[in-house]
Amino acid sequence: MLHMKRVLVVTGHYLPGYKAGGPIRTLANTIEWLGDEFQFYILTADRDFGDCQPYPNIECGTWQRVGKAQVLYLSPQELGRFAWKRLLRTLRYDLIYLNSFFSPLTRKTLFLRCTGQIPEKPVVLAPRGQFSPGALSLKSLKKRLYISLAKHAGLYSKIIWQASSDYEKKDILSIFGSDIIWVAPNLPPRQFDKVTSGQRPIKQAGSARIIFLSRIARNKNLDEALRFLANVDGKVQFDIYGPIEDRSYWQECQTLINRLPANVRVDYRGMVAHEQVLEIFSQYHLFLFPTRGENFGHAVLESLRAGCPVLISDQAPWRNLEEKKAGWDVPLSEPKRFLAALNKLISMDNPTLEQWSQSAREYGKAFAENPNLVEANRRLFLRALAR
Repeated sequence: MLHMKRVLVVTGHYLPGYKAGGPIRTLANTIEWLGDEFQFYILTADRDFGDCQPYPNIECGTWQRVGKAQVLYLSPQELGRFAWKRLLRTLRYDLIYLNSFFSPLTRKTLFLRCTGQIPEKPVVLAPRGQFSPGALSLKSLKKRLYISLAKHAGLYSKIIWQASSDYEKKDILSIFGSDIIWVAPNLPPRQFDKVTSGQRPIKQAGSARIIFLSRIARNKNLDEALRFLANVDGKVQFDIYGPIEDRSYWQECQTLINRLPANVRVDYRGMVAHEQVLEIFSQYHLFLFPTRGENFGHAVLESLRAGCPVLISDQAPWRNLEEKKAGWDVPLSEPKRFLAALNKLISMDNPTLEQWSQSAREYGKAFAENPNLVEANRRLFLRALAR
């Protein structure tokens, strides 16, 4: 039996965490698909994003099996600079896989590599949409200053970039020029949960049930969604799901909610477990998600698989949705087109909505079952290991 190559994954947060959003799902899906071909060892924090307490029932500082990976959950003390250096010098691995660009763990790892303090190994870095114009526009000065200093110091020299799409490849090129960039799309779950049929309410022309499901953070652009809804024709029930990551931003959104006209009702439904997401999407007529930047958008795929059409911005790599009758992808610079799409959805009767729902489901299924996605990720690791 051939020796399986060891991939050391560095990520700020991992299962059972969920508050860091898509990057956790992407990594878990990748390991589920490729964990029989590569040995994945994950270094991560012992707590979820923004939490002060560690996960319950997790033994810190000891390797434990999670799915097809071995995971080492580390306390804040064990993530310190000297402890981190000691850990990376003692572990055995063939490749380092970094699951973020701006993560402190990524910065520490690359500094140790750049200064020769850890073994020289191939490095793959997945920025997870952090170079999209919308994402870079938030805390722009701080981010661009770090990028400039890191480039000058050679922190990111001789690494391999993973772009999840041709759109993200262009974003990486705009920052780092002609570095090595391989496109390997984010992988869907290996098996989707079944969605109970018959849950979606009957669609009446002139009314709609619309959902927003994501972290409550500025880059997810909930405030813009609320501004669109302030001008719709018809009756709307708008339900918001997701962890509140930014409290001050949520207060801004609540101010907008309080100003909405009487024809738009808004309810915050709280957080939702990942295994419930498809079922929840199946209860709505539209997923409204004018994000400022997604390198993939797992929630978009889940909405499509549940037969819930989507209305998203052009800052996610889903295109030509209207011609597929699966939804709409609209530039953030064209709010009138967002409003037109909303009004079109609201005016639909039930037979029309069912046609769009079926088209969305078929499109999502075809995407998730595309074998080229897995092969592209497999080639990414094989090529990196061969360097």
